[in-house]
Amino acid sequence: MSFNTFGHVFRFSTWGESHGPALGAVVDGCPPGLALSEADIQPFLDARRPGQSKYTTQRQEPDQVKILSGVFDGKTTGTPISLIIENVDQRSKDYSDVAKAYRPGHADYAYDQKYGFRDYRGGGRSSARETAARVAAGAVARLAIPEVSIRAWVAEIGGDAIDQANFDAREIGNNPFFCPDPVAAKRWESLVDGARKDGSSLGAIIACEAIGVPAGWGAPVYAKMDSEIAAAMMTINATKGIEIGDGFAAARLRGEENADAMRPGANGPEFLANHSGGTAGGISTGQPLYCRVAFKPTSSILTPVATITPAGEATEISTKGRHDPCVGIRGVPVVEAMMALVLADQKLLHRAQCG
Repeated sequence: MSFNTFGHVFRFSTWGESHGPALGAVVDGCPPGLALSEADIQPFLDARRPGQSKYTTQRQEPDQVKILSGVFDGKTTGTPISLIIENVDQRSKDYSDVAKAYRPGHADYAYDQKYGFRDYRGGGRSSARETAARVAAGAVARLAIPEVSIRAWVAEIGGDAIDQANFDAREIGNNPFFCPDPVAAKRWESLVDGARKDGSSLGAIIACEAIGVPAGWGAPVYAKMDSEIAAAMMTINATKGIEIGDGFAAARLRGEENADAMRPGANGPEFLANHSGGTAGGISTGQPLYCRVAFKPTSSILTPVATITPAGEATEISTKGRHDPCVGIRGVPVVEAMMALVLADQKLLHRAQCG
């Protein structure tokens, strides 16, 4: 079986490969009557677009989105919304060595074992290029949740974390790292550039918060808000872990330290902490939803790594081509998109059951 669709009521499917003629998404279940044009989607794709600095892949893709269906007179019709993004800067010849040997850490070997063959050009379907389609779908999802504000940022690269005392949300868009700490952003320039020059790569941690989510979204047991967020984030290429709220740090606290104490407020309870990340029992509490997503170092690197050929022979591989020295950097718009897609779905699920 293949699963290329995510969501329950607000659903999206992605299609296409890294070096195919195009990729895209089909969004289904979107409420009718929402104003939608390419201009509502393009800014988010521009934020994810490759080749914008020396700290990302130099593949030059304009990532111009086209809406093929589901919109009439500038409004969503309630029918499937088809989105297409053309690939225009493929260099398949860069992957001739990848055809002969598996890249450790990449999906090459796993895809071969599952399907019996693979598209080695950029990794085919397993390429992070697929995330452009998610970002386009996420832009549509944001229209269904106008009450919610979503922002993500890079909190750590290569083990070097931001200083929360320096946090300034206005700085996120002022540097190529989506970093809210200008001091850390300056350090990361040499850190990421050094890894690139060494033919290596670095991992990263992305933090994301959604503000304005009302209390009551989500569902007990099998469609918990936090489990849906976790599932969404773990579908992103190169993700290896997620924390909701305090995450693993909560395991090192005492009960009274971890409790999100409450006091009466003018418009409902006022929380004195948010260790739970905005959820309780899988249902939103009205506090900001907060998560952190861990991205591994890019698997395609110039440094030779021991591997095997499809015939099982020992060899080494050094991956040529244009690759992100830290794939987590361009993961910020993708994490935001997946959060939006989950919240749009959870809003409609809540409305379906509770009115």
